[in-house]
Amino acid sequence: MNHRGIDFTVAKTAIPGVWQWEFCIGDQVKSGKTETKIDLLAIRRVQLRIDRELKALARKTA
Repeated sequence: MNHRGIDFTVAKTAIPGVWQWEFCIGDQVKSGKTETKIDLLAIRRVQLRIDRELKALARKTA
């Protein structure tokens, strides 16, 4: 999937209701897990995380 030019993945784990996610911004790889039964909510949470990381990166370079 793609959000604001950043490719990311969201995948179910063996544990019901837990999703594994990962994305890269430059050389930095971010990954983690989120707990929800709804797949679209898991995707949205990763998109919000990407937004936070991009905002933090913009503040560093400004």
